[in-house]
Amino acid sequence: MGTPDFATHALRALAEAGHEIVAVYSQPPRPAGRGYGVKPSPVHALGEQMGIPVRTPVSLKGAGEQQAFAALKADTAVVVAYGLLLPNAVLEAPRYGCLNIHASLLPRWRGAAPIQRAIMAGDAESGVTIMRMEEGLDTGPMVKVARVAITPQTTAASLHDELAETGAALMVEALRDPQQPGTPQPADGVTYARKIDKAEARIDFAQDSADVRNHIHGLSPFPGAWTMIGQSRVKVLKAEAVAGVGEAGTALDGRLTIACATGAIRFLEVQREGKGAMPAETLLRGLAVPPGTRLI
Repeated sequence: MGTPDFATHALRALAEAGHEIVAVYSQPPRPAGRGYGVKPSPVHALGEQMGIPVRTPVSLKGAGEQQAFAALKADTAVVVAYGLLLPNAVLEAPRYGCLNIHASLLPRWRGAAPIQRAIMAGDAESGVTIMRMEEGLDTGPMVKVARVAITPQTTAASLHDELAETGAALMVEALRDPQQPGTPQPADGVTYARKIDKAEARIDFAQDSADVRNHIHGLSPFPGAWTMIGQSRVKVLKAEAVAGVGEAGTALDGRLTIACATGAIRFLEVQREGKGAMPAETLLRGLAVPPGTRLI
């Protein structure tokens, strides 16, 4: 049971491990792209490619959908970023219950955007928790945990890919003993990873340079942290914190080194509106940013 690309890694791993996958559940196809044509989710598309029956209910709250799920007589339901609420009748239908891959070290970063929030908060590590599901939001007992370092170069994209692979392998391990009860989550250290709002994507240079870098990397590539250079809106996809002193938001040199409240940030990879990602040096060939330029 999953929807985005993150969940396709687990679907492949389960099949390669020899598990019999009786059905794939995914959110219904939605309009996508400039033409707004209806497009199946990555998990939906992969399930069909693998020849597995795919179901795309709008909700699992109805008795009919719950009965159809129970009729599968599944041993276990593997849930990965599915995006639909699982009522208690669904949670209890599989013989050994429902196991979830959550992209954080629970109980830190329960909720919708754990990958982005861990980077934005400056966490030194993230990871994957295999959790036995219950009705609370990411509150269930922990079956397995794997840790992954967050470095100054880590972006949401790179961490997403690493955790997707790590989580898929960890789930295969967990299913060797699908009855294991797991360990209750500690009461201390609970935080919530609220959904990313595009309104928080604008870069605030009136912060420490490391915080600015973490903000940029946590939102890379989507929705993309951005700033205005003259009349051009520019997304910053990769950056590094460097030494520098100046008024926050002011270019210190001709290399896109921008002063912050403490230190400075140097743009490494950027994207102009309507263009693809490019090195900062490429941007500077068509958009001069001399020292003293004020970014807003």
